[in-house]
Amino acid sequence: MTRKLEAGRKGPQSGQVKSAVVFLHGYGADGADLLGLADPLGPHLPDTLFVAPDAPEPCRAAPYGRQWFPIPWLDNSTEAESLEGMRAAAADLNAFLDGLLEEQGLRPAQLAVIGFSQGTMMALEVLPRREEAVAGLVAFSGRLLRPEALGPEAVSKPPVLLVHGDQDPVVPFSDMGKAGDALVSAGFDTYAHVMKGTGHGIAPDGLSVALAFLSDKLPG
Repeated sequence: MTRKLEAGRKGPQSGQVKSAVVFLHGYGADGADLLGLADPLGPHLPDTLFVAPDAPEPCRAAPYGRQWFPIPWLDNSTEAESLEGMRAAAADLNAFLDGLLEEQGLRPAQLAVIGFSQGTMMALEVLPRREEAVAGLVAFSGRLLRPEALGPEAVSKPPVLLVHGDQDPVVPFSDMGKAGDALVSAGFDTYAHVMKGTGHGIAPDGLSVALAFLSDKLPG
């Protein structure tokens, strides 16, 4: 049984929903942490609904935040607990995306996902295993958790934009290259942008590249 994900929303500036962007936040944050990105993106994507779900679990290492799954080196969980948590959260996220598409009468090609850190890890785990490809995935400052499984398990291949700061002290910058190699080898259209001098965050140049990617991939 999946868990219902609570989500914040910002409606399209045109008043008509022709596409949707889902934000997936990082470890210890919540949906509100990324929903503010709808403010700079919305004027350029006027027919887009922005949705930011909270991860399903309270964060063990940050009691006021949320987590998609536990992280052993941060919260003393086991590797087995982390893997089980990730699998459960993947089912929750799939159910959330299915519900959003049905509610809004949208096709997967009208949906894009923006992940940050652990949210990127979730997106790279879930989206390639969905039956139909979404319009695109913007993957900020994360990693591909199981690169060896991507090729054999990929069902759909949405285009992916990898964005990472080269001074990231939390998720090593080298993880962007590892994810890119695996994605390209598995046949994904893969793009990358380096946020020079940026740590574990989203710099203005990264957001601008993300907007250009979304504008190109989403309908209208």
